[in-house]
Amino acid sequence: MIRSLYTAASGMKAQQLQVDTIANNIANVNTAGFKKSQLSFRSLLYQTYREPGLPLANNQSDVSGLQIGSGTEIAGSRQLMGQGLLEGTGNALDLAIEGPGFFQVQLPSGELRFTRNGAFRQDAEGRLVTAEGYRLSDNVAIPPDSLGIAISPQGEVRSLGDDNTLASVGAIRVYTFANPSGLKAMGGNYYSPTAATGDAEARLAASQGAGEIRQHSLERSNVETVDELVALIVAQRNYEVNSRAIRVSDEMLSQVTQLVQ
Repeated sequence: MIRSLYTAASGMKAQQLQVDTIANNIANVNTAGFKKSQLSFRSLLYQTYREPGLPLANNQSDVSGLQIGSGTEIAGSRQLMGQGLLEGTGNALDLAIEGPGFFQVQLPSGELRFTRNGAFRQDAEGRLVTAEGYRLSDNVAIPPDSLGIAISPQGEVRSLGDDNTLASVGAIRVYTFANPSGLKAMGGNYYSPTAATGDAEARLAASQGAGEIRQHSLERSNVETVDELVALIVAQRNYEVNSRAIRVSDEMLSQVTQLVQ
């Protein structure tokens, strides 16, 4: 009975973290380029009372044995990098990646971050920057006399001049990882590489397995609200069942203590 209290408590703790993860997914349903998180669970240690295959009487063997588990815990979390819906915005500096890959931006400290949020702007020098002012590491600069820009699916950036001709002013590359699910979320829709991701590979958009760049569009979150609500209900019910197990164990323990009174 004491064991069941701790076992059920481990289930409640795990479901609480599951609800926290779901809540974060739902909160970011309208965050451009957001990738949902998913938890994985694993069972805790088992106590073996009788080994499977143990010899029994009459030359028989125990085909299943007897083992009692001690609950569950969170094994880890991962970012699901599935494609989000592309939404047209009409803004020439809004970019979306259709397919694998990330934009690379540089922080004022010199550190590099990666993002799927392509809502860019121009700074005073005409360079493409994020909403926080982080520069796109490809150093694309729009001339001050530009009448407009066009960005191809391959990432080539061209500026419209006074003579109505388009001149190339640079290219935006797409960066891929061997294991993008191993990226570390840094907040602000930015990721940093880890030992689990491998090194970032700079690729020409729409080639070598990298996605295409879509101008005048933003990638929406890949969170499906209905799926998250269903998962939330399941987590709530699992939490309730574990709390019920604690209540039953407490009632049984109470009856045992009354025997000695």
